[in-house]
Amino acid sequence: MSPKYSFIEELRWRNMLQDIMPGTEDLLNSRMVTGYIGFDPTADSLGVGNLVQIMTLLHFQRAGHKPVALVGGATGMVGDPSGKSAERNLLNEEVLQHNLACQRAQLEKFLDFNCGENSAEIVNNYDWFKSFSFLDFIRDVGKHISVNYMMAKDSVKKRLETGMSFTEFSYQLVQGYDFFHLWKTKGIQIQMGGSDQWGNIVTGTELIRRMEGGEAFALTTPLIKKADGTKFGKTEGGNIWLDPKRTSPYAFYQFWIRSSDEDVQNFIRIFSLRTKEEIEAIPSHMLQKELAKEITIRVHGEEAYEKAVRATEILFGKGSAEELATIDESTLLSAMDGVPQARVSMAELEAGINIVDFLSEKINLLPSKTEAKKMLQGNGISINRDKVSNIENIIGKEALINGKYILAQRGKKEYCLVIVE
Repeated sequence: MSPKYSFIEELRWRNMLQDIMPGTEDLLNSRMVTGYIGFDPTADSLGVGNLVQIMTLLHFQRAGHKPVALVGGATGMVGDPSGKSAERNLLNEEVLQHNLACQRAQLEKFLDFNCGENSAEIVNNYDWFKSFSFLDFIRDVGKHISVNYMMAKDSVKKRLETGMSFTEFSYQLVQGYDFFHLWKTKGIQIQMGGSDQWGNIVTGTELIRRMEGGEAFALTTPLIKKADGTKFGKTEGGNIWLDPKRTSPYAFYQFWIRSSDEDVQNFIRIFSLRTKEEIEAIPSHMLQKELAKEITIRVHGEEAYEKAVRATEILFGKGSAEELATIDESTLLSAMDGVPQARVSMAELEAGINIVDFLSEKINLLPSKTEAKKMLQGNGISINRDKVSNIENIIGKEALINGKYILAQRGKKEYCLVIVE
């Protein structure tokens, strides 16, 4: 079977190619090849930081090759020193198995596991390490790689000053053996990953050469950094996950829609499946919306995407109180993440609270009653997206959203989420 198009050329124009071992491109252009990427199983969800590697496997499959995702059930119990300042927490088998099942479900949204000879597969390195004794490992594998070779790797050098455990030091041997095992048992000829994995990947090709006289190949993708220097995939609230329980579809959509103009020029090449011509035809002011739409639908589905767009329009556009009431609680809380909160008792609300007192004393949206009156009379206050100008207005139970919340707004951008208890 000949590749459908050049996988390497696809990565190049998408700015997804960092390092490549000589001979790799010729191999991939000559026939169908099986290749793999490893994923960290220490969480029950993949994050947007994993999307570069997921997209790499997706393009690999679309080019006619067979993608394999290795979930590191064994290495997840050890930890990887690459770019890390500390060891990972070690996980037990039950937690790891749960995490692996969750990650597989997410990978199935990108990779085709039922398309013939180049169907995607998932493997777990715990399956071949669980019965591999320590003595057997150091005898059969460790003897082939010198300490000098291992010490020369950047991932090790960076940690020597602060110290690293033998567990972490041995990680590159464990990952290298993964490559050897997959090369020998499944005919896998190429390992891919982020550029911080280059040393570990090359250790695998070296083991294949030294243990069996075989040949294997490698390539890496660049580590993505945002234009402002912050780490891609993280926000002030933490990681952006693919699991809707960890990161709501609304927050996921907002992550992409809020990409800077400079970042989105790079992101749309990496995370969209559109061709170069299709991307170049998108007006620059529409790039964020088009990327957010495509990736949100792929991860969360059409319905979740439409709900995220509608919530955005209602909360930050011209939505009414009636429309605001249609937003589910998780989306509302996600949209209001980081917004100041205030609490009011249900008993007070049932009795009714004067709008001036509500704004100035109960939720402190205005510093005084005088300021509250001025802002009301100036048409600068909204309750649940509806303008309020009458200083005699009473806030009561009828103002509740989802039976629990009131959204107060001063001007265009200053919000307060009132939680009624």
